[in-house]
Amino acid sequence: MKNSYIDLIKQSFDFPQEGFELRDGNLTFHGVPLKQLIKKYGTPFRFIYLPKIGNQIKEARRLFNRAIKNNSYHGTYNFCYCTKVNHFYHVVNEALKHNVNLETSSSFDIDLILSMYKKGKIKKDIKIIHNGYKTEDYIRRIIDLQTDGFCNSIIILDSKEEINRILPNIDNNSKIKIGIRMAINEEVQSAYHTSRLGIPKSEIIDFYNKFIKDDTRLELSMFHFFIDSGIKDKPYYWGEFNQALKLYVELKKLSDSLNCFNLGGGFPIRNYLGFEYNYEYMINEIIKQIKETCTNEDIVVPDIYTEFGKYTVGEAGAIIFEVLEQKKQNDTELWYIINNSLMNTIPDAWTLQEKFILLPINKWENDYKRVNIGGISCDHSDYYNSEDFNQEVVLPSYSKDEKEPLYIGFFHTGAYQDSVSGYGGIKHCLIPSPKHVIIDRDENGNIIDKIYREEQSSEEMFKILGYNQ
Repeated sequence: MKNSYIDLIKQSFDFPQEGFELRDGNLTFHGVPLKQLIKKYGTPFRFIYLPKIGNQIKEARRLFNRAIKNNSYHGTYNFCYCTKVNHFYHVVNEALKHNVNLETSSSFDIDLILSMYKKGKIKKDIKIIHNGYKTEDYIRRIIDLQTDGFCNSIIILDSKEEINRILPNIDNNSKIKIGIRMAINEEVQSAYHTSRLGIPKSEIIDFYNKFIKDDTRLELSMFHFFIDSGIKDKPYYWGEFNQALKLYVELKKLSDSLNCFNLGGGFPIRNYLGFEYNYEYMINEIIKQIKETCTNEDIVVPDIYTEFGKYTVGEAGAIIFEVLEQKKQNDTELWYIINNSLMNTIPDAWTLQEKFILLPINKWENDYKRVNIGGISCDHSDYYNSEDFNQEVVLPSYSKDEKEPLYIGFFHTGAYQDSVSGYGGIKHCLIPSPKHVIIDRDENGNIIDKIYREEQSSEEMFKILGYNQ
């Protein structure tokens, strides 16, 4: 019986599959030969594959527009990219090439909007959804943005108190667009019952009647429904979704200007080779239920907005490591020590127990072993050891006598990791941020790769820490 790593993968999953295949015994990512990148840049390095971003946007639009057509739905679909998921210019710029709208979450996001406008990347008619806690500065800057001509900017009220911070900043001749976010009941296993985000369901209608309905400066245009765990085919999701629909109907009957339904919370991404999710079914069911509800209540269907961040960029990113040492601590546990810190480079893995696709780059014909992966920091939590194959990772085994080291990659890490770990800042144990590589293709489909930033230097870290003053 064969016992190689490649045979294990083929017996366990559908492989090759989208984005992953072998070429000359080594792994490629969307046709990009990773072994060549390792030879060119060394390890560790993080990369972003820009074409995947556009593909995700196109696919979401295709599925929503198909569902709209199939259900004779007379509203439009609007794709928004959440900047907080990955703020890098090359990522936002790539998304904007595909005519996305944007979502912001803090005051500094307004600077990002203005920067992209000055570069000619967006126009003032772009649709912008303003989420997050509205500080005085954030509100002031949003109002300034609208005053400057950004006519499709919508402030989503996350609490009733925000209206008291908004009104003093607008004059009687102004009109601003606002939305209301509904606070959802969290899943049973959560530490609290109701999300701190949004306005409780039972208070929204009264709030609208008292503060919005008769104020000519305010135009209610959007109802915002957000599930933190994402859009999933589960009783919990559909229960909250149906409550949101009922509340939308009540508000629509009071407000003619309300015409947008925001499906906040994104689609899941592939985080293991056996991942299955019926995107087409979920989208069709959402459109179908909204239409049926509106038809039964004799109201016009709303335009649909989504705020896809992780779905947009998550599957475009990866980080590559070299295994420095095999370390056996007892009769059953074998550690592969890599040349950076997992806590620093994929913080979601240890803070939120997120899983990523983990695959070797080389040695697929070798036998396999169950291993734990350890980083080089001094922290006990700097490890990764849970995959589909049980509570240990399965990777190729190799002899110390082999000339070539084992290289491994964590894939679909394009969302949040740099933001959470603090890109370019101070890392645990002063372990540097790895190289950052951008990969694209030219008009002929040829691969273009370049260094965005070299590995962080001690001088850069010491400057932040004040040693070089």
